[in-house]
Amino acid sequence: MGKMKAVGLYKHLSVEHPESLLDLEIDKPEATGRDLLIEVKAISVNPVDTKIRKSKGEEEEEPKILGWDAAGVVVETGPEVTFFKQGDEVYYSGSVARQGTNSEFHLVDERIAARKPESLGFKEAAAIPLTGITAWEALFERLGYKAEKGGNKGVRMLIIGAAGGVGSIAVQLASWAGFTVIGTASRPETERWAREMGADYLINHRESLSEQLKELDISEVDAIFCLNSTAEHWEEMVQSIKPQGSICSIVETDQKIDLSMLQQKSGKFVWEFMFTRSLFETDDMIKQREILSNLAQMLDEGTIRGTATETLSPINAEKLKEAHRKLESGKTIGKITLESFE
Repeated sequence: MGKMKAVGLYKHLSVEHPESLLDLEIDKPEATGRDLLIEVKAISVNPVDTKIRKSKGEEEEEPKILGWDAAGVVVETGPEVTFFKQGDEVYYSGSVARQGTNSEFHLVDERIAARKPESLGFKEAAAIPLTGITAWEALFERLGYKAEKGGNKGVRMLIIGAAGGVGSIAVQLASWAGFTVIGTASRPETERWAREMGADYLINHRESLSEQLKELDISEVDAIFCLNSTAEHWEEMVQSIKPQGSICSIVETDQKIDLSMLQQKSGKFVWEFMFTRSLFETDDMIKQREILSNLAQMLDEGTIRGTATETLSPINAEKLKEAHRKLESGKTIGKITLESFE
C-alpha cells in the first residue's frame, strides 16, 4: 500500500486557525466490492465542507478528509464493479459517511458516479455533482415535478438564493422544465448571474418576498425551493405559497419552525439532502448515477451550462483555506473549483 497526498484535519476549527486544514500524507486506499479507486484531477468546495470543518465535533483520532465533489480517472475497480473500467473519466459527489475527495486518490461506490461530461474539463465537471444532484432531486423528486423539457408550463417556482452553487443549476433546470422562475439575489452581480442562468424575475431575499411578489402581480407561487436561511424566510414562504403548494429546503436550522402555519393551506414541506441515498445505502442509491448521466448529457448538448466561476491551484491546505474563506463570506457566485496536486 503506497502513500498519497491529502488535505485534512484533526480538530474542528475556524478557517483562520493554522491547524484548521493540514497538508497530509496518508495511505492510498484499495478498491473492494463495488468501489472505484479514482485518481482525483479536480474538486470543488461546498458549504457542507465548511460546516463539517468548523463543527463542534470531538478531535479526530485519524485525519478527517473533507470534500465530496470530484472529477477524475478510474485507476482500479473492485471485483463487483459492472459499470466502469480502468481509464474511464468520471465525476461524482461521494458519501458523507466516508473520507472525502481532498486527496490524490479516492474511493467511491460506482452507483453514485457517472461518466464525466465530454464537453467539460475536469475542473468544470467537478463543479456539478453535489449541486446538480441536489437541484434535480429537489425539483423532480422531493417536489415531484416533471423532469422533461417544458413539462411544467404555468407553474411558478420561487428559488431563494438563485446565484449560489445549487441555485445556479436549479434555475437552469427549472427554466428548461418550463417553470416560470422567480429567483432571489441581493446584489447587482448576483442578479446578473441569475438572469444569465434563466430566471424570469428577480427579487431581493433581504426584503419582504411576499411584498415584492405582489409588485410583480404574482400573489402566490406553486412551489418554493429554499437555499438560504430556512427559518429567516419561513413566514414569508408560508405567506407566498399557494394553497396546496410545496416548499423544499436544503438549509438546516437550529431554530424551531412552526409547521402548523402551513396547515390551513394544506401545504407540504420537505427536506432535500443529497447524501441521504449514499449515507443509508438506500435501494435506489443508483438513481444518483442516472441523475449525473442525465446532467452530463444536458451539459454536452448545451441544454444547461457549467457553473464553475473560479479555479484555484494546486490542491493543498492553503488553497482550500482560501476557498473555505470565500464560501464563508456568503458572496460566492456559482462554484469554486480546485485542480491538480503537486
